[in-house]
Amino acid sequence: MNNLLNTLFALLVACATTLAQAQTAPAAPAAASPQSLQAKIAMCVGCHGIIGYKASFPEVYRVPKLAGQSAGYIVAALNAYKTGERKHPTMRGIAEGLSDQDMKDIAAYYEKLGAGTRPTLGDKPNREPDAQVAGLIQKAACFSCHGSNLSKPIAPNYPKIAGQYPDYVFVALKSYKASDNQSIGRNNGVMGAIAKQFSVPELKALADYVGSLDGELQTIPESRFHQQ
Repeated sequence: MNNLLNTLFALLVACATTLAQAQTAPAAPAAASPQSLQAKIAMCVGCHGIIGYKASFPEVYRVPKLAGQSAGYIVAALNAYKTGERKHPTMRGIAEGLSDQDMKDIAAYYEKLGAGTRPTLGDKPNREPDAQVAGLIQKAACFSCHGSNLSKPIAPNYPKIAGQYPDYVFVALKSYKASDNQSIGRNNGVMGAIAKQFSVPELKALADYVGSLDGELQTIPESRFHQQ
């Protein structure tokens, strides 16, 4: 009888423990529903969903193409705006209102957007740079981070840059040269060290070449919500 009572008591304790753990364990984060995802990207499409849309800070340039960009890079960029590492009043205002999960959902959406319409890229850029730009690329070691075709970055938080709008690339590169400015610029040790090696005309030549390449990046007009 005592053995039976002990067994029943042990079973009751085990059941109670399991129930308590089930009640206190944190719920796994739910995937974003189409409705909540639509709300999250609503603030993005007004600029990044319009082909040729231009920003005016710190100068006039086309906002970057996001469709097809690496999700890890989009998250890293949003965090840089949120912390002020990248100085941009509009983007900081947007990023400050995003949670970590919001950033991941937005980034995953844009990484997949337009997947069925991307070109097949070779292992090398589709066009060779001239002698001047070839020297600049070698000095900057662009391929060592952004991949041999500038569209296969070696780390998730590095961007694809092939085919990005050249005026955006130019402004971004100049921003890394202004890392010590309180109002404009970007603070990034690696990119800052690279950009500061070059004159403004040299950065322009680099940006023009990068923007002339075939790449996976797109600006996709979003007249309605795309469910992926």
